[in-house]
Amino acid sequence: MNEFANKAVENLKAAKLLFENQYYNASVNRSYYATFHAAIHTLSKKGYNIHRISHEATQALFAGELIKRKKEFPAKLKAYLNQLKVIRNDADYELKLVSQKVADRQLRKATEFVEIVL
Repeated sequence: MNEFANKAVENLKAAKLLFENQYYNASVNRSYYATFHAAIHTLSKKGYNIHRISHEATQALFAGELIKRKKEFPAKLKAYLNQLKVIRNDADYELKLVSQKVADRQLRKATEFVEIVL
């Protein structure tokens, strides 16, 4: 399942490039997908069935099993996953634009998440 780890790294690199070029909405989108793919990779590596897993199921399983029950990762990562998804939804589906400050915060969270999880 190394493909999802590769996708996580690729999305994180894309998020950084997009941020540097002031494409903040797109950067937030890629930041979220970096964490989403890192979470899927980790769940798969730990033996969980991730075939066609939804965003909600990924978040629930990662947070419920690997953070809350098994305590394999810091509790703050649960909040990171949720916050990144909320901001990504705003960037993708709302009329308002994501600010540089918000995009920077999301990129930092995604970077930390990927570094810890992978």
